[in-house]
Amino acid sequence: MSDVPATAVSEAARKDGILRRVINAVGVDNLSLLLALVLVIFVVYLQQPLFLSWQNLMNSLAQSIVIVGLMAIGETVVIIAGGLDISVGSVASVASVTAAIAVTSGLFGILPAGSMQLGLITGIVTGLILGTGNGLIVTILRVNPIIATLGTLAAYAGLAFLVAPGGKPVGVITQPDFTWLGSGRFVDSLPIPLLGGSPWTGIPVLFVILLVVTILVHILMKYMDFGRAIYAIGGNATAARLAGINVTRVKITMYALSGGIAGLAGVLLTGRTTSGNPINGVGFELQAITAVFLGGAATTGGKGTIVGTVLAFILVGVLNNGMNLIGINTYYQKVALGGLLIGAVAVAQWRQARAERARTRIAAASA
Repeated sequence: MSDVPATAVSEAARKDGILRRVINAVGVDNLSLLLALVLVIFVVYLQQPLFLSWQNLMNSLAQSIVIVGLMAIGETVVIIAGGLDISVGSVASVASVTAAIAVTSGLFGILPAGSMQLGLITGIVTGLILGTGNGLIVTILRVNPIIATLGTLAAYAGLAFLVAPGGKPVGVITQPDFTWLGSGRFVDSLPIPLLGGSPWTGIPVLFVILLVVTILVHILMKYMDFGRAIYAIGGNATAARLAGINVTRVKITMYALSGGIAGLAGVLLTGRTTSGNPINGVGFELQAITAVFLGGAATTGGKGTIVGTVLAFILVGVLNNGMNLIGINTYYQKVALGGLLIGAVAVAQWRQARAERARTRIAAASA
């Protein structure tokens, strides 16, 4: 008989079960990304202990990852389906301006100025319309997604200046209900101990919105028919069509979703900067795309997760925030971001090639 007590065996089994559930939740492919995130946090903390303070975590870091995070979540859906949306930054710029105009001027005299809900809805609807335009160009006109959204990146950037009165920013600093989206806090009065020498500052409204959108899209992609259709199209669009999936409708919907989330990001940018600026979203598309590929998405589609993207945009945010705290020049940060994008795509291609070789060996062995 074994000398190991039954209680010890059951306890080990329980711990093993918890570990497996954690690994399944994170994803085996994301473990390396999680370890990289922990390592980067540790290195940054050694260089600048203020990194782990409530002031930094809840103000600088939590707010800085929101805009990139939202765009990356929408971008993930498109890339898993084998597409690409380079225009999300410009979509956010247009939505930023339209939201600011709606808040300061009202809507055709029907809804009054100063309504936070009006600005929020206007920006999201603007993004949905522009995203649908991307989807129609890709599906109806059959333009390559890269070329299509590269074109709309420029077109929508110009549209943002055309919509803005005189091509100038629209200030919303006099609309406190709306700017609350960018500066408001939840549970800021909790008696939470000091961290890093700074008091608890509350959870930014921006961050809560990001969390809600992330959970909703995760559920959509993992448990809903739409998500399964996205993975099927990314894996093999022809097979998906033969299986009865309306590929055109799904693609238009996914571009509309990406645009709507980018529109929401534009609204939050307006609230955060207190200005509907035609250049508010410029440059965010690169960071969003980097996060998606860094999170494990394949360039050919059919692979990727919302969890992986979340870990990746947190990693990008920690890198940017850490380099700012340490005092590294902005230009070096751009070099690091570009290197991350190239490295992420290179690793994705290597994994894909390795998986293909494994499938070939299995097929040869069974033949």
